[in-house]
Amino acid sequence: MGVNRADEQSSSALSAEATSRFLQGVELIRAGEYFAAHEELELAWRAAPPPERDFFQGLVHVAVAWYQAGRGRRIGTERQLEKAIRRLTPYAPAHRGLDLDALLVQVRRALEVAQADGLEHAVRIDLDAVELVEEQQ
Repeated sequence: MGVNRADEQSSSALSAEATSRFLQGVELIRAGEYFAAHEELELAWRAAPPPERDFFQGLVHVAVAWYQAGRGRRIGTERQLEKAIRRLTPYAPAHRGLDLDALLVQVRRALEVAQADGLEHAVRIDLDAVELVEEQQ
């Protein structure tokens, strides 16, 4: 039986610090500042209540994957993308105002790019910028 993350979200209020770190992390991802985003999101993850931690950790994996891709680290990129998919999927279709279905499509597409032939010696893995889309109300 799956976990109903929507029910957990309504009962899992975030502290002001976790909310601030989350919002800052999202903006940093949108700006392509993946290392800084991972730092902010990691702080949100640590401050979050247990039912929310996988969500924040999934976003950390997204930021780290794009950071690793920018450094040409194929294996690190693949591993982070796989972890992001595993952690974020239970929160889909949307969570905390983010369209996770759209994000997961991007993450799966990025995983295909990272796994493509010829990237073993890449200096940079060119992934499209992450687009964190607001949930449609």
